Amino acid sequence: MSRCCACGQALYPAQVCGISAESDTVKRLRLSVHPDFSFKAGQCGDGRGFSMCSSPGLLQREGVIELAIKYTKHPPAHWVHTQCSLGSRVALRVGGDFFFDPAPSGPVLELLLLAGGVGINPLYSILLHAADLLREGRGIKSAHICYSAKDAQQLLFKSSILDMVSEFPESLSCQFHVTQQSAEVEARLQPLTIRGRISTQQLQTHVRPQSTLCYLCGPPPMIEALSHTLSGLGLPADRILFEKWW
Repeated sequence: MSRCCACGQALYPAQVCGISAESDTVKRLRLSVHPDFSFKAGQCGDGRGFSMCSSPGLLQREGVIELAIKYTKHPPAHWVHTQCSLGSRVALRVGGDFFFDPAPSGPVLELLLLAGGVGINPLYSILLHAADLLREGRGIKSAHICYSAKDAQQLLFKSSILDMVSEFPESLSCQFHVTQQSAEVEARLQPLTIRGRISTQQLQTHVRPQSTLCYLCGPPPMIEALSHTLSGLGLPADRILFEKWW
């Protein structure tokens, strides 16, 4: 099993070139980065665990990365939500052993991505990278994402996830979970949304011990419970990779 993110030491200059609201508590930053900057899908973007929510392919194509940052009083997050503006300059470092970077000659994989809350960030990056690999016809056979949040409003990137599933209906699939939803779920999400936590029964059809590679990111109690469930379904420990979001 992987450990939590521990970033490297190299710092790279970057400039904010886009800001948008991903939800009422999460801002999405688009950063123009130094030409030498690189990362692997799922890696974190600074020493405090802000994971990239864009794909390595976007960096290669446009020279930019994206971060989705939830409001807290922690200084970097607080700065993003209260002072950051277009043109702001920052310094960025990348690292961590939680990433998806399959070798071109490696086995074809079936990905299972389990996200809780803002733990979607690195898994969304991995899903975007999986879609890029599918477009190139290499690397993966399929990817299924289970994403849990308090309510549908807190489901980040949901429209983009649905678009990817529509683009690759035979290879990509998703299931949204809402644990405290009071209002009716919007029509587009209804067929893919379940009220309640991710269950053993829902995971069982997506776990194949010899070919499934599972990435988890979310609150520690969720990761511990799901890791135990996956082990009980026969998935080897070296195929359960996690990052505990806190």
